[in-house]
Amino acid sequence: MLTLQRKQYLLEILERDGQIVARSLSEQLGLSEDTIRRDLRQLAKEGLLQRVHGGALPASAAMAPFVERQQISSDAKSAIGRAAGAMIQPGQVVFIDGGTTAVQLARQLPPALRATVVTHSPSIALELVGHAHIEVIMIGGRLFKHSIVSVGASAIEAIGQIRADLYFMGVCSLHPEAGISTGDFEEAAVKRALSNAADRTIVLASPEKLNTASPYRIAPLSQVNGIVVNAGVAETLVAPYREMGITVTLA
Repeated sequence: MLTLQRKQYLLEILERDGQIVARSLSEQLGLSEDTIRRDLRQLAKEGLLQRVHGGALPASAAMAPFVERQQISSDAKSAIGRAAGAMIQPGQVVFIDGGTTAVQLARQLPPALRATVVTHSPSIALELVGHAHIEVIMIGGRLFKHSIVSVGASAIEAIGQIRADLYFMGVCSLHPEAGISTGDFEEAAVKRALSNAADRTIVLASPEKLNTASPYRIAPLSQVNGIVVNAGVAETLVAPYREMGITVTLA
């Protein structure tokens, strides 16, 4: 099998099975694990998959630039935002993450809701400018342009001074084995800080993020209290989270 054919076959396996196990595939093809791993490394460099220990998982479409991501699963993101917004109780202090799904959450908040939103996302703050009853607290730092959020030591320090009732986390990837992950090291650190400073963490997961992996792990799934996904998602994708005791809300 030529290298190009082998790589195409690997991608077909990944699409069919949702994962690649290097050892099993090397036995199946009669090739060394080193050959399979080399192919996986090259495919990862091309952004076609994400390397994980022992093999590979699908890469997340959420690694694309912010403007492009706004066009992905837009209807699902609106529904997810509406369902997440309904979880906020009057008087609560809420962390809202950055990202395109979080923007939909901010847009869906009821006009009469009285609450405090803490965010490191200028996009979220701007969405709430016209919301008369929501106090907005901005977390500053270095602007990470991919997600349009503040990151860095100053952001993490400020987050540590706040205690929130809820944190609505945006992610690049969600996988029952690989956990929750994102594409930037500093952004992952800020998301961990937000989760640690909140009583409950709710993950907003549009369809393209499920069963994928990104380079930087945010936190173990044991730290997640709930996941909000769109109603059309296959039950097989969310069943593993239910089995972990995580509440899955279908939007």
